[in-house]
Amino acid sequence: MKKLLLILFTIHCSCVPAVASEQSSSALFTLANPVDELLERIDKGASAKFKTQLVKSDKDFFELDQRGTKVVVRGNTWVNIASGVNWYLKYYAGIHLSWNQMQAKLPAVLPAVKQKERHETDLTLRYDFNYCTFSYSMAFWDWKRWEQEIDWMALHGVNLPLAIVGEECVWRNMLLKLGYTEEEIGQFIAGPAFLAWWEMNNLEGWGGPLPLSWYARQEKLQKQILARMRQLGMHPVLPGYSGMVPHDAKARLGLNVADAGLWNGFQRPANLLPTDPRFAEIAKLYFDELTKLFGKADYYSMDPFHESNDDASIDYAKAGEAMMQAMKRVNPKAVWVIQGWTENPRPQMVDGMKAGDLLVLDLFSECRPMFGIPSIWKREEGYKQHYWLFCLLENFGANVGLHGRMDQLLDNFYGTDSSLFTLHSSLRKGIGFTMEGSENNPVMFELMSELPWRPEKFKKEDWVRQYVKARYGVEDPLIERAWLLLARTIYNCPAGNNQQGPHESIFCGRPSLNNFQASSWSKMKNYYDPYSTLEAAMMMNSVAEKYRGNNNFEYDLVDITRQALADQARLQYQRTIADYKAFAINEFESDYRRFLLMLLMQDKLLGTRSEFRLGHWTQAAIACGTTPEEQRLYEWNARVQITTWGNRYCADTGGLRDYAHKEWQGLLKDFYYPRWEAYFNALSDQMKAQQKPQPDLLGGGPNASKTAAELFQMALPQEVTLDYYALEEPWTLRQNPYTATPEGSPVDVAREVMDLLTNH
Repeated sequence: MKKLLLILFTIHCSCVPAVASEQSSSALFTLANPVDELLERIDKGASAKFKTQLVKSDKDFFELDQRGTKVVVRGNTWVNIASGVNWYLKYYAGIHLSWNQMQAKLPAVLPAVKQKERHETDLTLRYDFNYCTFSYSMAFWDWKRWEQEIDWMALHGVNLPLAIVGEECVWRNMLLKLGYTEEEIGQFIAGPAFLAWWEMNNLEGWGGPLPLSWYARQEKLQKQILARMRQLGMHPVLPGYSGMVPHDAKARLGLNVADAGLWNGFQRPANLLPTDPRFAEIAKLYFDELTKLFGKADYYSMDPFHESNDDASIDYAKAGEAMMQAMKRVNPKAVWVIQGWTENPRPQMVDGMKAGDLLVLDLFSECRPMFGIPSIWKREEGYKQHYWLFCLLENFGANVGLHGRMDQLLDNFYGTDSSLFTLHSSLRKGIGFTMEGSENNPVMFELMSELPWRPEKFKKEDWVRQYVKARYGVEDPLIERAWLLLARTIYNCPAGNNQQGPHESIFCGRPSLNNFQASSWSKMKNYYDPYSTLEAAMMMNSVAEKYRGNNNFEYDLVDITRQALADQARLQYQRTIADYKAFAINEFESDYRRFLLMLLMQDKLLGTRSEFRLGHWTQAAIACGTTPEEQRLYEWNARVQITTWGNRYCADTGGLRDYAHKEWQGLLKDFYYPRWEAYFNALSDQMKAQQKPQPDLLGGGPNASKTAAELFQMALPQEVTLDYYALEEPWTLRQNPYTATPEGSPVDVAREVMDLLTNH
């Protein structure tokens, strides 16, 4: 009998593709319990304390119950069960799992569920990731880090994750079959820290060429990622084909293409026109290679013509039709996932498509929704017949900083104008996390993850009180007051303020007499009193000794104290510039030295947590290399992305420099400090020179012939012009080591910071 069963099992397995579609692969894993495995990764032995039950239901739900000493978690999918586990850990056990803490010690006997608790939702699709996340946060992740992220996704309800790791492997195979050489492919595909913008048709080759070992690494990694996602019943969104070809494809392959021009100084790939008779052939070649490596999918992501002006040479309706047909040939039931961002999706491209074939990610729903609620990107008819997801963007460039739009998020999600909201809410199928950078502001992602399970609008203050108790496992009035203050101020960016991500640290900007935002695109606008973050930091520090060793508390203590120091440094900068403009030389010298001291203190504070150390980024990059040459390439990628971003032209004229700036230990001391020191020294030298007699005026020098108006202009404070790129590029080429190992106590160093801020 056993032999017969073995034969039948072997026959069954031989009929299953190596990488099956989501539905078939999900069935294969029903004998296993992936949530039990997840629990074991949280805490060894944890699965024995729970009973997880997969129950058929037409409604997405999870349910908490009790059976003896075991907590029962039921749900209709493994992801929903994982969501229930997370809900229990937070609101019953006082255990909050997030990026800074994905493991915890569970009590020997879990707190009982005294009354059955059930949560349901109609928002069945819960998406994760922006293309940018794969470069700004995940560029150098290994399987161990990815395993933690997939656990985070399951616990937070994600069942529709973007899965584009290894897309470069597909393109390499495809281009080889089209006759491109390895060298030519290396000039087209970007380096590891810039793959996202190559994938979005923004640039070619920058950061490359990729070594062959990279392709092998990423192919293996993507297969591990997909296997785990499918085991949990998730539906990975694979990258589809949207017509991108190398910019030389017209000359090289004789294709009919539209030249996409430049993107912030970078050469863009070309767009293969849908009328070209070879469009279907090349799209098929792409999907064949994709399927061969990673299997088929029920969802494919395609974002054609991303961040580009309309091109009269492109028939957008035919382009959309050609892309949809190419995808449907692979899987007739597949859905096209597209980002709702600036001009995309262009109405003329998608208006003729059937309902259900397109899923639009409303990428910035908490600030600039397109679905009818008033916004600068408002579309009167929303996405018309197409399904869409309400998404939280939250972070740009993986910048470090406290930030959120709590009121806006709740108002936009639950609807502030019922008539406008109802018009489009029936087509809303779920939510999405679409951050450019991950591993920051866990409070906002926790809030967002719970919205599908909370049918009625609630007060943010009530939710924050629950969050604080879950986050730290304690109830403390001072901590609660600190967080309620933050929720009213820095975490409550108001409607009408369209800034992209957190208030940028003054430390990270290229110095000038009018420094405000660090990057070119942030659209910063003041909306909170900088003393509010200082007050919150003071409250957190006042109880810090009591919670020494509480991992979540120490992470937040550092982050909140960091924010307070950055905000006070902005005021210190203003005082320093006022000294300069008033020609108060002694005060200027004293104030700029204090500013530099604050910068170095920030570096020391951040060094107490590995998450805020440059070494956790550069070490991961170096670890990807198999040779010294590869390690140098990957470390250079890592350093350039967070500083100059591109070459001199792209950094300065293109405006990309400091877009991905970071308040990280090591980067502050070795990159930002020298810029500020050089600037202040130049201002100081200028002031001292102005105290001396001007010999050219006395002796008939070149200034003696200037007009009165010109001499008057010379008397005004003059901006110092430094060649910042010349200061910055050498750092990107260095290989001085940085470690991810924390140094010092978060509690002790945070106290030093508060002493500096309050004793001046």
